[in-house]
Amino acid sequence: MSNNQSRRSFMAQAAAAGAAAAIIGASAEASVAPRFQATRSQVKVKPPKAGEQIRMGVIGPGGMGTGHCYSTCEMVKRGEEDVKIVALADVNQVRMGDTAQGIKERQGDEVDQYVDYRELLAREDIHCVLIASTEHWHSRHAIDALMAGKDVYCEKPMTLTLQQALELRDVVKANPDRIFQVGTQKMILPKYIAARDVINAGTIGKPVFSQTSYCRNTPEGEWNYYGLDDRWQPGVNVDWKAWLGYQKYREWDPKIYARWRRYKDFSTGIIGDLLVHEVTPLLMALEKEVGWPTRVVASGGHYVDKAMENHDQVNLNVQFEGEHTMIVAGSTCNEVGLENMIRGHKGNIYLNSRHCEVRPTRPYVDEVDQQTIECPEMPNDQELLRLNWWQCIRSRQPAISSVDHATKVMVMVDLATRSMWEGSAFEYDPSSMKVRKL
Repeated sequence: MSNNQSRRSFMAQAAAAGAAAAIIGASAEASVAPRFQATRSQVKVKPPKAGEQIRMGVIGPGGMGTGHCYSTCEMVKRGEEDVKIVALADVNQVRMGDTAQGIKERQGDEVDQYVDYRELLAREDIHCVLIASTEHWHSRHAIDALMAGKDVYCEKPMTLTLQQALELRDVVKANPDRIFQVGTQKMILPKYIAARDVINAGTIGKPVFSQTSYCRNTPEGEWNYYGLDDRWQPGVNVDWKAWLGYQKYREWDPKIYARWRRYKDFSTGIIGDLLVHEVTPLLMALEKEVGWPTRVVASGGHYVDKAMENHDQVNLNVQFEGEHTMIVAGSTCNEVGLENMIRGHKGNIYLNSRHCEVRPTRPYVDEVDQQTIECPEMPNDQELLRLNWWQCIRSRQPAISSVDHATKVMVMVDLATRSMWEGSAFEYDPSSMKVRKL
């Protein structure tokens, strides 16, 4: 098959799959939505050969995506890896052009630009794709990239909904030769790895209760600091309809486009954008003991930022199949959070600093030694996670932030979001992978 035939074949398959996913996404119910049948891709992975430069494409070079691009260029300059950004894809030609110019200034080479991301994926010379698009596009971009034979780094949250997370997980499982990394960078922090080792060794006894938070105070309204650009013109240099995707059509609104985290059709707000940073590594430390989330209830509301569609205050109570409760607080109207810690029957683990501190509970002071596991200061955890992905692309070993772990996090995100909007608790059954409103 010629390269042109292969490209046309992939574009047709991706278009058909995208249409099917749009139908599923639009009709998904809380407990009964069927998932499409994941299949093994017929496109063979072509990892870089020994000593070969990794050629990377980026889908969604907006704020976060541009940050990834420029950081990649700096890491290459420092000799940390041999990576070249060869292509960008974005529905906004203005934003994409600005980022392409910035990459050229740092990297020294022109970067190809595509409005249709499928044209980027159809290129056989690209080894891997970094996805930094909006939450409601993560699953479609990631699934299409995997099916195109690419290794994938997908920004957090992994998807917008649990339905999409389960579908993406199916595709990753059906294609085990792909390297898939979810961009939750705190997974790589040594203190959480140390906490996991302490828990798995039985030092603190049964972990019964954990707590964490992500709280900040933004008087002008959270995410309103993302600027608007007068150069953006829908139908001229912005494909607004393509950006909306499977969501209902609405008239062009630059505020929705730039500040989409404020709107529930495109983001879960605090829950998926902020709290995921904290619950993901905490769950990693607890995962072997606690398993899947099984019941979530959330409360809060619009207490200060009443113009934002998503909530500015959220409080989560999450129960796990391994008999554990996690308490999570998120706010964009008060910056004082909860202490970051894990409580066990015999001892507690404190994680507020960069170290992992273990203290016995009072009845077990003679059995559990107080200790501080000192952890090195990490230069840039996001760069380290991206470096882990590139190293795994070369070694073909699994990346540290897996699809299974991210799916557990998405159970928490999805059920908490439903609980906030519907005012009920929700239950998840790991065996059937179905959700029930309580």
